[in-house]
Amino acid sequence: MPTMRIDFQDLPVGARAAVEALTGRIHSAASVTTGLNSSVAARLHTASGKVFCKALPATHRWVWTQQREADIAPHLYGVAPALVARLAVDGWDIVLFEALDGHTADFSPGSPDLLAVVTLLDAIAQTACPPVELRDIGERLRDYASTPADLDHFTGSALLHTDLNYANIIVDAGRARIVDWGWASRGAPWLDAAYWVVWLISAGHDPATAEQWAARTSTWSTASGAALLAFSETQAALWAEISHRDPGDAWSARLANASRCWMDHRRTT
Repeated sequence: MPTMRIDFQDLPVGARAAVEALTGRIHSAASVTTGLNSSVAARLHTASGKVFCKALPATHRWVWTQQREADIAPHLYGVAPALVARLAVDGWDIVLFEALDGHTADFSPGSPDLLAVVTLLDAIAQTACPPVELRDIGERLRDYASTPADLDHFTGSALLHTDLNYANIIVDAGRARIVDWGWASRGAPWLDAAYWVVWLISAGHDPATAEQWAARTSTWSTASGAALLAFSETQAALWAEISHRDPGDAWSARLANASRCWMDHRRTT
């Protein structure tokens, strides 16, 4: 379930003061509407410039994702915003990042952003997996695999983002960067391109065309047909479960349909 969103101004006075001590006076704070996992997600205009603030109650079950983002950020030069600080104040866990200019990526057919995403995925693939705690992707997908043997296809030592939601990718002047690294994992290098396929289909591409875009990345060719089938089946199972939790949610229903379409395509390819 999504985390209940509040405005930056709803944080305790001490928490806001701690942020302001780092950034200088906060002139304005604009909450963003995308994203599901943060109680506060706001773009701050401060005396020292623009900063993006994410915050969760210190006892929240997903606070570990903010720890992971803070740990991994120094290793993501060029592909993600820089970390400004992480704070624990008044019962809140707060992370501050460089605020990116630009627009959320458009994955629809014909979008000029698609080439920028290909370049981004190649840059992530060229980024060394950092010495921070990351889950193995096979562990995350274990409950959704058709057979335990399918998980062997996903094994690897590459750094993976794993959440290719268009809202996580910011494009500015043809350059794309990606935010929200809380679910970063370790696995086979082609997997981020494969995650992208589901999002491309949900944006209006047919499965074959979506795969053609993924095939422009440097890692796609390292995946076997059996590996792609196994992964498409895990995604269909995962999104079916998510959509069943909230049958009225159009967003998850669209992803469930897209992943099912890709699985059907893989089964006949």
